[in-house]
Amino acid sequence: MATKASQGKTNGTAVSDVSDQIEILREDLSALTQTIADLSRTKGDEAITAAKDKMADARDKAADQAQAARQQAAELQGQANDFIRNQPATALGIAAGLGFLVGFMGSRK
Repeated sequence: MATKASQGKTNGTAVSDVSDQIEILREDLSALTQTIADLSRTKGDEAITAAKDKMADARDKAADQAQAARQQAAELQGQANDFIRNQPATALGIAAGLGFLVGFMGSRK
């Protein structure tokens, strides 16, 4: 049979082992928490960088489309000027007709 002295050592050793294991678990959880925080920070930075890249691409595409629209408008203006120079009477008739139409539509309520 085990004596009280040997049971005290066994219980003391067991409590000490459990305390050591709990401390190891705490350290592991702390390290795991830090790893997750670092990973989240890294993923957040990657998401911000990706969003900034997409915004820059969209801005560049919008600038390109605006430039193309300006060029097309300039071409249409040039064509209109050529038409007016080549056929002034027709251009004057079209302008008068459009003016009358806009005035008529604007006066209706």
